[in-house]
Amino acid sequence: MRAVRYHEHGGPEVLQFEDVPRPEPGPDELLVRVEAAGVNPVDTYFREGAYPLPELPWIPASDVAGVVEAVGEGVETFEAGDRVFATGLGRDRQGTCAEYVTVPEGLAATLPGGCGFEEGAAVALVGVTAWQALVHHGGVEPGERVLIHSGSGGVGHVAVQLAAAAGARVTTTASPTYHGHLADLGADAVLDYDREDLAEAVADAGAPELVLDTLADEYFELDGEVAAHGATIVGIGNEAATAPVPMGPGKFKDLRFQIMSMFNAPDTGAVLSRLATLMAAGDVVPEVAEVYDLADTADAHRDVLAESFLGKLVVTP
Repeated sequence: MRAVRYHEHGGPEVLQFEDVPRPEPGPDELLVRVEAAGVNPVDTYFREGAYPLPELPWIPASDVAGVVEAVGEGVETFEAGDRVFATGLGRDRQGTCAEYVTVPEGLAATLPGGCGFEEGAAVALVGVTAWQALVHHGGVEPGERVLIHSGSGGVGHVAVQLAAAAGARVTTTASPTYHGHLADLGADAVLDYDREDLAEAVADAGAPELVLDTLADEYFELDGEVAAHGATIVGIGNEAATAPVPMGPGKFKDLRFQIMSMFNAPDTGAVLSRLATLMAAGDVVPEVAEVYDLADTADAHRDVLAESFLGKLVVTP
């Protein structure tokens, strides 16, 4: 089969499009014929060597949507011919930028008939991340005010829809280019993240009981300033090695700061199934900003770190 791999860490130029043996499903695994694979910023971190990998060469990417080609011993939920989507690969096992990939049964869910493969690959990692932040850690409730940083990002645009579907009142930040689109996705207030009076603007929209922070090292201080008493602030991303917690607001407002990674989700398949229900109902519609050929994955790796699109990038074999 054809796959994208890198044999050493480095920039996008280390990605090679080459022939590799087709994998075979082991016990409790699916062999999936890849129809689409999602591209996420974390893929670039693994490629650059910022996060450890078990071996090289390595196939990148966590997300996949496709058709089950075969199943291994012990698989009970799926059979050949099923449409599925999955995430959680590309970290401790080979990833999804290939024509075929093996997927543990517990990392997959049925892709609804009305959802395309590109949308399934686009929503997987970011959808589970948003769910873990807002539902698992945040316990989002109807009527709550939720602040979502970077609403146009992969996680952000799904989180806006997920919070709105839960009945929350959503404030989000984004470039002015995307304000109208995010309002259409369910945001009640959309603010320019570059405005000097951002804290005041968030306060005017309503003190959030729940915050999803995609850049914790930059915004934890602001989060503490604007959050309601007893709020939960969930950090899912950072650039610096540390993200200082503002102790003054943290103590006096009794705030909870939670750091998380999608890879720690206890039941990825169950979360994907819930997201599938929301997608089938039209409550969560993943945005696919651009689709690349598998051979052009290096271009997707360059573009995924840009701020010039709303939603997700996807590659297809």
